[in-house]
Amino acid sequence: MSALARFFNSKGVRVSGYDKTATDLTKQLEGEGMKVFYDETPASIPKDVELVVFTPAIPEAHQALVFYRTNGYQVVKRSDVLQIITASSLNVCVAGTHGKTTISTMTSFLLQESGYGCNAFLGGVSVNYGTNFWSSSNPLCVVEADEYDRSFHKLSPDFAVVSSMDPDHLDIYGTPENVEQAFIEFTEKIRTGGWLLHKHGLKRAAELKADHVMSYHVHDKQADIHVLNLKIESGGYRYDVVIGKGDSQHVIRDLILHVGGLHNVENSLPAIAICHLLQLADDKIREAMAAFLGVKRRFEYWIKPGEGDIVMIDDYAHHPEELSALIGGARSLFEGYGLMLIFQPHLYSRTKDQAEGFASSLDMADMSILLPIYPARELPIAGVSSQIIVDKMRIQNKRLIDKETLIQNIRNLVIENQLISGNNRWVIITAGAGDIDAMIPALKEKILNG
Repeated sequence: MSALARFFNSKGVRVSGYDKTATDLTKQLEGEGMKVFYDETPASIPKDVELVVFTPAIPEAHQALVFYRTNGYQVVKRSDVLQIITASSLNVCVAGTHGKTTISTMTSFLLQESGYGCNAFLGGVSVNYGTNFWSSSNPLCVVEADEYDRSFHKLSPDFAVVSSMDPDHLDIYGTPENVEQAFIEFTEKIRTGGWLLHKHGLKRAAELKADHVMSYHVHDKQADIHVLNLKIESGGYRYDVVIGKGDSQHVIRDLILHVGGLHNVENSLPAIAICHLLQLADDKIREAMAAFLGVKRRFEYWIKPGEGDIVMIDDYAHHPEELSALIGGARSLFEGYGLMLIFQPHLYSRTKDQAEGFASSLDMADMSILLPIYPARELPIAGVSSQIIVDKMRIQNKRLIDKETLIQNIRNLVIENQLISGNNRWVIITAGAGDIDAMIPALKEKILNG
């Protein structure tokens, strides 16, 4: 939504908007000249508007949304606006139940930094540019294709990425099979002559459709796009990328990624391949990749390696597969470290549907701390709380704690784990899609200074 707000603002349109609470992002938007309201009552919202854009994450009973709908305003979904903006452009559309924000941001950054140029509509904030939107005279759009509410079916990709099709948003889709079918239908939107790049080994991959198809995988050499000569360097990676097979095979050597997590090496593969298909020179791709600093809240270091015995990482992971990739990536980078994961479940429905998966993922840590569920748009569901995940976990070192108690006791928990394990070196990861990031500065301060 903020990317669209920035798009209209860049065109000289007067933009205002609503959010539940003030955040760093809303403060940035206000600093860019937009008015943000935090009270949804009709008395507080602007009336002199020509177009109202909403995300389906807003509850149907939201007072401002109800007012605009019942008083004759033109009200459209975010996906409708993206459909209009991208109708006549060359489009890179990145879909997946996880990975899409990083892949779309990497792709956009490589295109922009190399001088090729693009218009970017992202679901996360680029660390390099400090924004989730930028524009270019080049009529190419990179769009994060959101599967929620089937929004991505309104896009027309020339290049499409499908990173994953794991069960999610079952409150919308009902069954895992319906989720998979929605991604298959997304690939049917690819324009004639277009390209599909999908994760190698996806269930029902044979049903994904495009005139040109390539698969990618960080390790599997059967994939059309894969990695060779992977080395860990200074909390990041150096590697070669193979694109294609046979006579058309191309290798881009000595790529450097300064972002942790092996899953982010894999996320770089479709971004690099799309740039190659757009005929960017290898040296341009290599230089841009080395300059990429990541996405806010995607394996973001708050206490960096080399600054002491504690490493602190924050990540947006809110699905079991994302948590597994996050923990696995941290383990590969920090062998010999203990790992404490602090997780805030997002949505009652997702917690209920994915409780077994969350428990299995959280068991991969040496200690897992759960916070209460962040409800977002949902009302409570009887019998559903973070405790149902804790009850399914097998590791002994697990706790359910509220945010205030955790902040006050985090230093003691770190010291306790160091003493019990005999290991002074620990990775502490905060994860979740709610408001857990708001507590990170206080956690960091307590960890470092008690």
